[in-house]
Amino acid sequence: MAHLLRIGIAGLGTVGGAVFRLLTERHGDLSSRAGRDIAVTALSARDRKKDRGFDTQDYEWFDDPVALARSDNIDVFVELIGGEGGPAREAVEAALSAGKHVVTANKALLAYHGIALGKLADENDVALNFEAAVAGGIPAIKTIRESLLSNRIDRLYGILNGTCNYILTRMQAEGRAFGDILKDAQKAGYAEADPTFDVGGHDTAHKLAILTSLGFGVETALDSIYIEGIESISLADIEAADDLGYRIKLLGVAQRTDSGIEQRVHPTMVPKNTAIAEVDGVTNCVAIVGDYVGDIMLVGPGAGAKPTASSVLSDILDIAKGIVTPPFACRTSDLKPYKRAKMRAHEGGYYIRLSVFDRPGAFAAIAGQMAEQGISLESIVQRRPRTALPGLDAKKDDGAPLPVVMITHKTTEAAIRAALETIEKDGNVEEPPQMIRIEKM
Repeated sequence: MAHLLRIGIAGLGTVGGAVFRLLTERHGDLSSRAGRDIAVTALSARDRKKDRGFDTQDYEWFDDPVALARSDNIDVFVELIGGEGGPAREAVEAALSAGKHVVTANKALLAYHGIALGKLADENDVALNFEAAVAGGIPAIKTIRESLLSNRIDRLYGILNGTCNYILTRMQAEGRAFGDILKDAQKAGYAEADPTFDVGGHDTAHKLAILTSLGFGVETALDSIYIEGIESISLADIEAADDLGYRIKLLGVAQRTDSGIEQRVHPTMVPKNTAIAEVDGVTNCVAIVGDYVGDIMLVGPGAGAKPTASSVLSDILDIAKGIVTPPFACRTSDLKPYKRAKMRAHEGGYYIRLSVFDRPGAFAAIAGQMAEQGISLESIVQRRPRTALPGLDAKKDDGAPLPVVMITHKTTEAAIRAALETIEKDGNVEEPPQMIRIEKM
């Protein structure tokens, strides 16, 4: 058997602890599968004395993760600290510069600095593996980077944040408002005390930026992603979607167009009869459309200690077997500059919900403003939701706001937003209009 592969782990939180346990408890099986001995030899975390449920005394300890990254006593540096910069970035840079292989689950680090780190890995002929950075236990990175390398990928999309999917699923199933379900998610540990990063779509955007680079062979461009979260999704929208034959999901979407690459994160209405509509709870999915393979969808746990640790170990085992794949499928210097796609019409149209004051001329004015922007309407429905909109009472006098749902034909988002801005300013609606894209799957 080949010589020992020495592992240094920086960060012993939920995921780091699971990686340590998996490496130590299944040491024999993992070494057998790798064809060489694999062992943890060094650790780094903020507090060595913290009770983590396992003993760290037999391992070399580093208070400074950068010192661990440079240590001559490790071959692979596993970064599980988190954060786009600071110690995580400094330690990964140090490890790569010192000729150490790196395994990380840090999506933010890669979304912001992946290209620079990839070039550093290439220069030193070492691995920079990050399967666990996107969709937890789902092997999305390897599928794109290795299995589908012969395909031209034209579209990537998916449910990449379990917190958002959990909230939307329970709103649909239980008929409860966003705020109520969010509180439950926080109590259950599915949402942070400050949930903005998740529900605001930023977590999904980080993951989408990584997938886009891998799938389309371009440099990461996080700042070019349109980001919209789920905070504005009301129970009225959930119910209207259900009546119209849709489910609402927060999707990350990247697609190749004639003018460049389009990247967006936003709530989306997807048909009930599609596979993605049935991905519920904290489950994630990644869908890939290739020119030869067609449509592929990978579904599984997108977070959690064990699924994420499984992906980290997969990366370590590749290194143990001598498999060193360029981080972004090709040498990082060969990635093309990101070219943002020009604005184009959204094929699936848009769902628009308005709370319109019931007075003469209001509906005519709204229709006129849509027409001015060249927006063609497929349907207009005045509906009483199963759960009344805030401030709406069916027994009010004439003039009270009425819920109106409009579905548009193919049009541009710029046109929709211009029309809705004018509609809101004209004072014919009680509250800001709601707009959700309808996606053709």
